Amino acid sequence: MTTTTRPDAERNASPYLYGEEAAAVARVLEAGQYGHTEVTDEFERRIAAFLGVPDAVAVMSGTAALHTALLAAGVGPGDEVLVPSMTFCATVQAILATGATPRFVDIDPATLCVSAELIMDGITEATTAVMPVLFGGRGIDLSSIRGELTRRGIAVIEDAAHAFGSRVGSRRVGTSGDLTCFSFGPIKNLTCGQGGMIIPRTQEEADRARGIRLLGVVQSQAERTSTTTYTVGTFGLRYQMSGINAAIGLAQLNHVQHMEETRRDLWRAYQAALAPLNAVTVIDVDPEQSVPHLCQVRVPHRDEVFTRMREQRVGVGVHYPPNHLQPAFAEWSRPLPATEQVAGEILTLPFRQHLTPAGIDKTVTVLARCLKTVSAAA
Repeated sequence: MTTTTRPDAERNASPYLYGEEAAAVARVLEAGQYGHTEVTDEFERRIAAFLGVPDAVAVMSGTAALHTALLAAGVGPGDEVLVPSMTFCATVQAILATGATPRFVDIDPATLCVSAELIMDGITEATTAVMPVLFGGRGIDLSSIRGELTRRGIAVIEDAAHAFGSRVGSRRVGTSGDLTCFSFGPIKNLTCGQGGMIIPRTQEEADRARGIRLLGVVQSQAERTSTTTYTVGTFGLRYQMSGINAAIGLAQLNHVQHMEETRRDLWRAYQAALAPLNAVTVIDVDPEQSVPHLCQVRVPHRDEVFTRMREQRVGVGVHYPPNHLQPAFAEWSRPLPATEQVAGEILTLPFRQHLTPAGIDKTVTVLARCLKTVSAAA
């Protein structure tokens, strides 16, 4: 089905195309309008319909989605946002961009995700929002504390960059009533080349997000073409999604079921192949509910294993170095025992829809060999 090929186990991740994206982009290019267009509007409507929610707001990236959602929720200077350290640095940078400060919280080492208990343990008087990261595509159920968070006026803003298509129980991620932010970057479950989406809680939040994403301009592009002026009603940024990117997303959206099935099958194939390796612990993404974005393991002597596998042309990676230990965020560092333990053990295996059974076999075989070699030398 795809029109592209990639070296099997040599790449950790790469975009997966279905063969319709180039023609979709060409139609937008030929139309001569490359900003936010009716194609972007259609993509918003299709995402909202897929999820079964009233609205969706497209922006230029997952980071832009997080920043805009925080602003739409009223987060700003003097506020504190709970966030796991185990995430890509963009999550933390989006918090800082609002003038708020991050309060890092620990994770469950079995899932690399926060839990309701860990969130409640981390809340302070200054907390105005919590930002659970749906790591690897795994949904997070906060229903047990939702009433308490509401009582305290604390917003939940989901970083669902990895989790498009995943579920919590019978509901898709994005339908829980929280502010949810998706990423449609190059290697995500659904790609726009670059893009993001906000699922707002209310019409007011949707309107606020739409104002922010287009420099605070109130009128739509169509409305501005028929008047001699326009109104800037609020603070804003150039965060709109181009019709070019939306066209790619629309082409991808036609194949969501294939994407979900393929990623689940690949993850389960890895799980079965890794089972005999006693030194390896697979990070559980709950594939019955989630659409896996990553396949990760915890291994001893991770750095040595990583180097040896790369030398043997297996595209392993590490997602992610913990943020509370980064120089840029040192001011907010605090002890996080589970995060610090797994940070030296996690290894991301090649995982993308191009991957074949032979690629999985090669990855696991090389991993087993490297573990044996490194352990013998230790």
